[in-house]
Formats: sequence, C-alpha cells, structure tokens
Amino acid sequence: MQTDNKFFDDLAKLGQSAVGTLHGVKGEVEAMIRARLEHMLKDMDMVSREEFDVVRDMVKAARAENAALEKKIAALEKSFKPGKTKSSKK
Repeated sequence: MQTDNKFFDDLAKLGQSAVGTLHGVKGEVEAMIRARLEHMLKDMDMVSREEFDVVRDMVKAARAENAALEKKIAALEKSFKPGKTKSSKK
C-alpha cells in the first residue's frame, strides 16, 4: 500500500539535499586542509625525495672510497719497514 504523502516526500528531498551539501563541505574542508599543510611544509624548508636520494648516493660513494683508501693505507703501512730508511743508516 503506497500513499502520496507530501510531507514524507519533502522530508526525503531535504535529507538528500543535506547529504549533498555535507559532501560538498567535506570536499572543501579537505582542500583547505591540504593547501594549509602544503604551505606549512614549504615553510619548513624540507628536502625533496630526489635531493635526499642524491645525497644518499653521494654518501654511499664516499664511504666506498674511504674503505678503499683505508685498505691502501694499511697495505702501505704493512710494506713500510722502519729499519730501512735513509735516516736510520746515519
């Protein structure tokens, strides 16, 4: 049994309008929050991911070079014999 009750029809339309309005407000609030956070992050002077990756790669290369130099120094120290220098013959 279906009745044509204008009150319930109007109430349903009002509910649909309210839901639509709330959905629009939600989108606007999210956009404002996103814009504010982006502004705050830009002011914090943080590095980008690309800059971080470049510096990380530079550090890896420097560590590898330091390890190679340490090995060379150790080999030179091992081959150096204090008794065979020119100053010790005098």
